[in-house]
Amino acid sequence: MGSCVGCCSAHQGSTPLFLAVLTAACAVCGLGGYFAATHAQSALALALYAVAYLAGGWGPLREVARAVAQRQIDVNFLMVLAALGAASIGQMGEGVALLFLFSLSGTLEKYTLERTARSIESLVKLRPDQATVVRGGVEVRVPLEQVLPGELVRIVPSERLGVDGVIAEGSSALDESTLTGESIPVEKGAGEEVFAGTLNHRGTLLVKVTRTSSETMLAKIVRMVAEARDEKTGAERHVERWQKPYVIGVLLGAALCTALPYFFMAHAFRDAFYHGMTFLVAASPCAVVISAPAAVLAALTRAALNGVLFKGGAYLERFSTIRALALDKTGTLTRGEPEVVALYETSGSSEGLNRLLAFAASVEKHSEHALGQAVLAEAARRKIPLDGIVQFESHVGLGVHALVNGTWVGVGREQLFESHHLPLPESVAAKARELRAQGMTALMVVCSDGCAGVLGIADRTREEAAGALARLRGLGIRFVSVLTGDHAVVGEALAAQAGADESRCGLRPGEKVAELKRIKDAHGAVAFVGDGVNDAPALAAADIGIAMGGAGTDAALETADVVLMRDDLRGLVFAYWLSRRTRAAIRRGLTIAFGVIAFLVASTILNILGLTDSFPPLWVAVLCHEGSTVLTIFSGLYLLIEPEPPAPAAAALVPGALARPAAAAG
Repeated sequence: MGSCVGCCSAHQGSTPLFLAVLTAACAVCGLGGYFAATHAQSALALALYAVAYLAGGWGPLREVARAVAQRQIDVNFLMVLAALGAASIGQMGEGVALLFLFSLSGTLEKYTLERTARSIESLVKLRPDQATVVRGGVEVRVPLEQVLPGELVRIVPSERLGVDGVIAEGSSALDESTLTGESIPVEKGAGEEVFAGTLNHRGTLLVKVTRTSSETMLAKIVRMVAEARDEKTGAERHVERWQKPYVIGVLLGAALCTALPYFFMAHAFRDAFYHGMTFLVAASPCAVVISAPAAVLAALTRAALNGVLFKGGAYLERFSTIRALALDKTGTLTRGEPEVVALYETSGSSEGLNRLLAFAASVEKHSEHALGQAVLAEAARRKIPLDGIVQFESHVGLGVHALVNGTWVGVGREQLFESHHLPLPESVAAKARELRAQGMTALMVVCSDGCAGVLGIADRTREEAAGALARLRGLGIRFVSVLTGDHAVVGEALAAQAGADESRCGLRPGEKVAELKRIKDAHGAVAFVGDGVNDAPALAAADIGIAMGGAGTDAALETADVVLMRDDLRGLVFAYWLSRRTRAAIRRGLTIAFGVIAFLVASTILNILGLTDSFPPLWVAVLCHEGSTVLTIFSGLYLLIEPEPPAPAAAALVPGALARPAAAAG
């Protein structure tokens, strides 16, 4: 396509430098031919013009030959025909100008699109070629392709990982920006996953390999982005459908613009043919063809570099039409990890509160329940030492109890204390009812020495949730729903805290699909955000399925249309904003392209009718045509650097959101 899609395929394998040399040769020889012609050196002028034609027409000629061999025609054919037509009527100078500008815009396009492509391909280069493997107690350097799952790899400080695996020994801070776009290093220790392409800042790690080099998360991301580029948007498919008939129409129009003046308006054939060639250039749709690919390629690249993966340009375009959003609760709207978010102790003192937590954590240390782990985490956060226990006993559905330094301590529901004939203070029972009404799980703690209180545990709403949903509304989302399998009290409380319009609770996976249909019927195209595993039916049923926290989750890469590699809802805001801006860039490019075509075609027809004075000459039509193509390309590529609007200053949780309890909360 020269300066459009076809020419890129013609230039495949050609470097921007090689194309620039050809363009420069076309310009130099063209100018030389012009000066030779003005000094009556016709033979020299002809030779220089011929070289200029060959240099400028090298790319489009190859593409035309390939298309003709396949019995097809495209816009390159129009450009080559116009250049040859100009030469046939002695206007080789204008023909060279056409080929020079055509070649120049093609070179600029090749350079900018290759630069965009290199930003993703550079991810592969971040992976080292070798790894230090521990075999038979000896460390050896081997090619990465020879490292097998199950082997141990030594990673030293400032080394980039070449494998995916689990830390078997050591701890460090790792830069995972290649996967998530987040530049802040992540602290990791034994038992935690690490990924190829990430940078080990400090500390020596021993990593147990879990995937071959070709199946690492980084390799999958690169493959997925490459496949996404190959998948065309609706706008691209529409352009491809009418490109061939449009080219035929342009050829017929050029023939009419030649025949009508010659046969019916007594124009000289040379002038009539000149009109036809001008029309042919004016109506060529190069800028139309390139508008969508340039914008989509830039957007896919920027998204990937910011930890957002679109499965294809079609999903990028479709996301911009979304007007309703549904979110899963656990792991999406919330962090997916229960935390202690409220504490109450009857004495109201800081000392009593810490003593209550020490008792509860000492007992829960022997429990495997997730709520017990939340209690232990809170005690560790407050640096409260734990005591040894005896006579630990677990009561399914009720709680646990044990002796802590001779004191009987029970942690659980009301029935646990009733079964042990231990009175429950009314203030504790009342506080438990209050916390449950707020959507928390209330763990009551009663001790035989009189210490008593309540721990409020909840899967905390993400701090960024309310702000992210508010920004999405500002960008065009009109309705937000929370779909959860949790109880109504919990679901409604979290939905209110995040600022959602509604919550639907107690849903099984199949019922979420039915809810999505209801939302779509009422509010338009709907996107669903889930964790990419148990929400697979809903992800597939939504107009756009979005998986949260894709780093390390193979299921997310497989099931969703969009993957947020970073476990942060602000990535959803960025993805939606980028899709809207991409759609606007495509429309802007098409407006520029069709506007220039309409202006040039109208001017050519008016000139034929004698209503304007020799406007536009062929070189002006070429300049406007190629200028609109370059402008359209850069309009799309602006998406690479277009600044995202800043978050509102008040983008925080709405009043009533759960907050971590203060150290001395009573």
